[in-house]
Amino acid sequence: MTLSTVQRGVARGMVAAAVTGIGALTAAGWYDPGHALPDRLRVLAVALVVPGLWSAAAIGNVARLRFFSTRSIDGGDADPAVAQGRAVAQNTLEQTVLAAIAYGALMLATDRSVLPVAVLALCFSVGRVGFWAGYRRGAAARAFGFALTFYPTVLALLAAPVLALRG
Repeated sequence: MTLSTVQRGVARGMVAAAVTGIGALTAAGWYDPGHALPDRLRVLAVALVVPGLWSAAAIGNVARLRFFSTRSIDGGDADPAVAQGRAVAQNTLEQTVLAAIAYGALMLATDRSVLPVAVLALCFSVGRVGFWAGYRRGAAARAFGFALTFYPTVLALLAAPVLALRG
């Protein structure tokens, strides 16, 4: 099977983000000294604001785009910029749901989760910047941002039950 240029670009972005995110998350877990549950919950409260603000920004962007589009102000995606904004908002919402579950699960699963969750929130922000900035340039341009938001979150989702059961 021969991959297209775009597919190869997406694959490069995905691999680079996976290595970056997973490496950062693993290092953070290794160096976290451990924290009591009340401290972890305070960090969780702050960390959950990060994906929440990104979702708010994406929704606000769609509202802004609609307001300035005579073709889309009454609803719909007649304006391509509105359609693109809605796609970014939809993906950001999906990523936010996963992130909220992962952050909460990881914080409750282990006392060594403060640094990993901080890294997850950082990856989320850097990933959203890359995804949003690269969206209009195509799949290869947004792949790193998507994957940096997605892969570390999925790793946290997979790690949380293992860490909780391990005690």
